[in-house]
Amino acid sequence: MTEPVVVYGASGYTGKLIAWHLAEARIPFVAAGRSRARLEAEMAKVPELAGAAYRIAEAPPEEAALTELFQGAQVVYNVTGPFMQLGEPVVKAALAAGCHYLDTTGEADWMRLIRGRYAAGFAKAGRLLAPATSYMWAAGVLATEIALETPGVDSLDVLYLADSATSVASTQSFLRMCTVPQFHLEHGELVEWPFATAYGVVSPDSHRVYRALPWSGGGEPVWYEDDPRVSSCATLVAFRNEAMFGAVIGALEEFERRARHLSEGERLEVATEMATALVSTEPGREDPNRNRSVISCIGRGNATGVKVILRGNSPYLQTGALAAEACRRILGGELLATGFQSPAKAFGARALLGALAARGYHSWDAQLTA
Repeated sequence: MTEPVVVYGASGYTGKLIAWHLAEARIPFVAAGRSRARLEAEMAKVPELAGAAYRIAEAPPEEAALTELFQGAQVVYNVTGPFMQLGEPVVKAALAAGCHYLDTTGEADWMRLIRGRYAAGFAKAGRLLAPATSYMWAAGVLATEIALETPGVDSLDVLYLADSATSVASTQSFLRMCTVPQFHLEHGELVEWPFATAYGVVSPDSHRVYRALPWSGGGEPVWYEDDPRVSSCATLVAFRNEAMFGAVIGALEEFERRARHLSEGERLEVATEMATALVSTEPGREDPNRNRSVISCIGRGNATGVKVILRGNSPYLQTGALAAEACRRILGGELLATGFQSPAKAFGARALLGALAARGYHSWDAQLTA
């Protein structure tokens, strides 16, 4: 294989955005997935791929076939969710083929699963295992790392507020996430969030009170579970579209009535059915003038505090840019750490913030509060 990057699941909404940004970065790649016909049709919809160095490959989500596909590549970028159902053969194959593994998951239970099963293997092989190298949960951990630069800060409270429609796959993923145990870190211990419970939050850029959910608990508590710098870490996610958010809360309340007592497989079927009822068609590309985002991290210590605010736009486009920047740094020999790592640890928080800022996707500031 001459292409150094394989994007598995390239035909989906986010996969096409990653392909676009890789092409802009002039990184050759393989657009891979389960159906060549669908890949060909979807790649043809991406005008930025005209003249780009890529090829299409079909492979079922099975370890042996994927290992063969990945041979000779350096990076596997997995975009096939829900990851708890579809992701493990991709991780196994990436490790077997000697590749770095990154993905776009928002599923905290998936992050913990692959950390437990594969972190040691990737570390031994000198390869990176970095789930959630995407807007969720990379953007939040960039803010938390800036907050932790303030001496004495050991507690992190993170809020995502976005104004974008969700893709079909994202909707299926987050509905499932919100129906399984979700955790935050409190004084070094994992504490479970209650199911189907919304929290009132205020964004730094708005006077309104929005409703927020743990959204799987977020990736930030996963990254900091064993980090001696951090005692407590909680993440909530809100959307400006209150009608959509109300529909999500309604679905979760219905899930508790209909499905909490069912088996795991039956609960997954109900969650998938509800997700399809919420979103059944893909949204258009984000418009930076409309699809804005804010991430706020409040850091506290015993007698000190800091607030870090990331003002940005187009979360899905940010994921594409993060993917291309991560691949560029790996291929350029700029990887800072291997094994199970957050994107901030693997590539540097300020480096990634700079790359996003250069594309107009983010700006940030930090203010001491005590």
